[in-house]
Amino acid sequence: MRICFLALLLSVALQAANTAIVLNSADETVSIIDTTSYNVTKTFRIGKEPHHLMVTPDDTYLIVANAASNELVFLDRATGEEKRRLKNISDPYQIGFSPGNKYMVSASLRLHRCDIYSGSDFKLLKRIATPKGPSHVIFDKAGAFAFVTLQDSNELTAIDLEKQQVAWTIPLGKQPAGIWMTPDDKHLLIGILGQDYVQVVDWRARKTVKKIRTGAGAHNFIPVGDGRHVFLSNRASNKISKIDQQTLEVVDELPGPGGPDCMDVSADGKQLWMTSRWIRKVTVVDIATKKVVKQIPVGRSPHGIYLYAHAARK
Repeated sequence: MRICFLALLLSVALQAANTAIVLNSADETVSIIDTTSYNVTKTFRIGKEPHHLMVTPDDTYLIVANAASNELVFLDRATGEEKRRLKNISDPYQIGFSPGNKYMVSASLRLHRCDIYSGSDFKLLKRIATPKGPSHVIFDKAGAFAFVTLQDSNELTAIDLEKQQVAWTIPLGKQPAGIWMTPDDKHLLIGILGQDYVQVVDWRARKTVKKIRTGAGAHNFIPVGDGRHVFLSNRASNKISKIDQQTLEVVDELPGPGGPDCMDVSADGKQLWMTSRWIRKVTVVDIATKKVVKQIPVGRSPHGIYLYAHAARK
């Protein structure tokens, strides 16, 4: 009996390790993909405009932010099974938890504001008006500030989380989107979607120190997993840039067909998975050979993607 039980646990663990979860924003659905066979095993409705997803700080659930239906849906990370639905989270285009889980910040793209919630019980603490189009969120290591790109006003704003007010705002390039903090907590990397570069901001000095030329439609980031490099999707030029966070230079390029958007890296570091937004597919690239190994049809406008067995988030 004990042997059978252990075998069952092993089987469940192996199935979980082979799971990819994809948000189809225009179809209001989630697709579950077996990462070994590359087959879609299940598709189900989730809510209006599911754009971004993230794991809860305790690594228990995967949160899907439904922007237009004003809710967060908590899924089992391995199976995609719904576990909880939290209503009255207004326009959560993208969300993020501050270090230590004290706050959750929601960027409300269409409502031009950022909402601060308690990270433990999701109680609304403060609504902060911003210029147009708050898009992506990242935090400093101390959890003192939330940095938010303002996609429609071409700016970056810093929110003081303790004071719960805007600390400062500076200009950026056209349509700033994805944002990432370098491991040394010194520079913000910002994908300039309306142009062809990553804008590097020294956030303490509140100034741009460099522009890294990548490709048209510089958009979103995912860490490679080695603590030094990040991948950046260039949606308009259909390629992925690998950026060295120490030298602040592009060191490699991979293909990204069909308007690459969000990405994830397999736990073994061998594959880069991405949503190909314009062609309704998920694209899998072999990182070593830089070859597309598979394109998997999913729903319309696939956006967020999550691999259960993923590389380190550093």
